[in-house]
Amino acid sequence: MGVRFGTDGIRGVANAELGAELVLALGRATARALPAQAFLVGRDTRQSGPLLQAALSAGLASEGADVVDLGVLPTPGVAWLCAARQLPGAVISASHNPFTDNGVKLFATGGLKLPGTVEAAVEEELDRVLAADARGPLAPTGRGVGRLWSDLDAVGGYVDHLVSALEGRSLDGMSVVLDCANGAASAIAPVVFERLGAQVDVIAAEPDGTNINDGCGSTYPQRLCAEVRARGAAVGLAFDGDADRLVAVDHSGHATTGDELLALFAADLSARGRLAGNTVVVTVMSNLGFRLAMAEKGIAVRETPVGDRSVLEALDADGLTLGGEQSGHLVFREVATTGDGILTGVLLLDLLKRVGRPLAELASEAMNRLPQVLLNVRAADPGQVVENDAVQAEVAEVTAELGDGGRVLLRASGTEPLVRVMVEAAHEDVAYELARRLGAVVERAGADVVSGAP
Repeated sequence: MGVRFGTDGIRGVANAELGAELVLALGRATARALPAQAFLVGRDTRQSGPLLQAALSAGLASEGADVVDLGVLPTPGVAWLCAARQLPGAVISASHNPFTDNGVKLFATGGLKLPGTVEAAVEEELDRVLAADARGPLAPTGRGVGRLWSDLDAVGGYVDHLVSALEGRSLDGMSVVLDCANGAASAIAPVVFERLGAQVDVIAAEPDGTNINDGCGSTYPQRLCAEVRARGAAVGLAFDGDADRLVAVDHSGHATTGDELLALFAADLSARGRLAGNTVVVTVMSNLGFRLAMAEKGIAVRETPVGDRSVLEALDADGLTLGGEQSGHLVFREVATTGDGILTGVLLLDLLKRVGRPLAELASEAMNRLPQVLLNVRAADPGQVVENDAVQAEVAEVTAELGDGGRVLLRASGTEPLVRVMVEAAHEDVAYELARRLGAVVERAGADVVSGAP
């Protein structure tokens, strides 16, 4: 078994699990499995970014593909440029992970995540490259070698795209604190909101290669909560390292979830007749409270597996326009091909200005979030543990106890040797006790699998 894609590309410790040799081989494999005249490549602000970007670019060029270096650019910015220029691309980023990690995300021509069949083809080709398989094509020489050049001005087109999302409206009179996570949004998000007329304060926008996501950004909104209260701002917006997700903070310093934001947007678009199919797409992890809120408003909910790629595939399959994850990845399909934290922030401030009400009020009315407890149980073979008879019997028993007032979700992680146990209930203590009970059964089943017991 070789290197395999997770739910969002390939990730690992930079220069260890994800070394330059592996990424160079991935570049070669990508060029073979996804042939194109040129690839667009961007990165976030990690210290290892230039190293791995150089390795990926060398691999692509060694197979004859030209490579355009976009420099530091949010993942959704690279995706937008792939759509605008009709080229495939890649982002060197580990998203919200610490700076010691890095990763590679690939986009097909048009800015969409790779279909599963293409990912599988890349994986197979990567196995061949790593094994020096003679079946690989001969490397080009002379004029056949790919060229590398920089297009650092490409960011301007992405900024214009974000500003144009408001269709000529402005954010005059709106005060916002931006937490850029010392990541890819640092030099872009402030420009976008200032151009739209907002009063902008900025924190965590001084990347040094090692401080990305460090005590800041969407995974640590506490700092932003304090800053919003201290500065008397209407809203705070926290991005992650590659700016494809958003956590919003209201004037009182309370952080909202992706589910709450999605509920706000779904209700607003539905009321204006702009929610295609009057349907919103979510993953299995979205809170039961979200589903209940949508039912009250007559908005249909389409459910998918975890991952923004699954959300996007469902949107495109049915011609829908809005979907997302509780992590803050929201996809506005009419204007984007992937989750975009800066775009989501722009549209949120626009919504607040149009309705003339604060985020705290709207979020409290959008949905009643049920307490949700999530446990991670280590298992050598998560998929086998999930299917274990004793585990399934316990899931059925817990589900029956909860009835219509709660929900159970058990799934094998797509990126780690873990079984994720999630329980929702009307009361947090009930959710915690049932999750702990189910987790114990999962843990025993995992030990049985390892020992070979029936």
